[in-house]
Amino acid sequence: MTSAKNLLTAYDRQLRTAAETPSAIAVERLGPLRLVTFAGGRGFVTYEDLDGASAQTIAQWVVDALAFYREDPAILRVEWKTRGHDHAPGLHDALLGNGFEPDETESIMIGQVTALNVDVQLPPGVSLRRVTEEPDIRAMSAMQDEVFGDPVSDDHAEALLRRVERDDGMELWVAEHQRSIVSAGRLEPVPDTEFAGIWGGATREEWRGQGIYRAVTAARAQSALKLGKKLIHSDSTEYSRPILERSGLLRVSTTTPYRWRR
Repeated sequence: MTSAKNLLTAYDRQLRTAAETPSAIAVERLGPLRLVTFAGGRGFVTYEDLDGASAQTIAQWVVDALAFYREDPAILRVEWKTRGHDHAPGLHDALLGNGFEPDETESIMIGQVTALNVDVQLPPGVSLRRVTEEPDIRAMSAMQDEVFGDPVSDDHAEALLRRVERDDGMELWVAEHQRSIVSAGRLEPVPDTEFAGIWGGATREEWRGQGIYRAVTAARAQSALKLGKKLIHSDSTEYSRPILERSGLLRVSTTTPYRWRR
């Protein structure tokens, strides 16, 4: 299973199901849509496909989905996850017309786990480890917020801590220099599939280009192999995409999140 077509088929069949949202606290159905609610006031709309629906039907689904979330005052923001290979006539215009704004388009990268299982020479004084304790998780979360240009807040850290408490399989890996986190990322094994996801990869700007992100990724790949996973997937920015491509992963499609805020 090495062609982009075969990898994309595996992605659609194995990941665009309940496996995509293991930490959901509630899921409702609207036609083919899965209207997911996460802790912290976050809604998330996803689906395997849109069943060949017309632009008129899709536009009505957007209206109805947003109405569903508006009815719950606890929902503060909603993400509608689109994929570039879907047949979705009129979806972009319908989302914009209902107050959603497109975020950065990312590449859907997929490949063999073994492609990422490589030895990487770390810079002097830099080490890798998996973190499980609250102070480390909060420090990791704050670093990722800073790297992604977001205000440092407790929301991200609290979400990670809730998942660690549930023991849902997520692993958190960091690279450190003099006890300061310089790079980090999550591993998310997907139950009952061949896949594990690598997410949240972030490296401080002054530490980029030294192989640290590759090393954090290799550590996650080694852990995925121990769990019996064969395929890695990731939604990658233009920072991480070239690194994953050089490691043998393929860009099989794109994904663009559209965001609404109350």
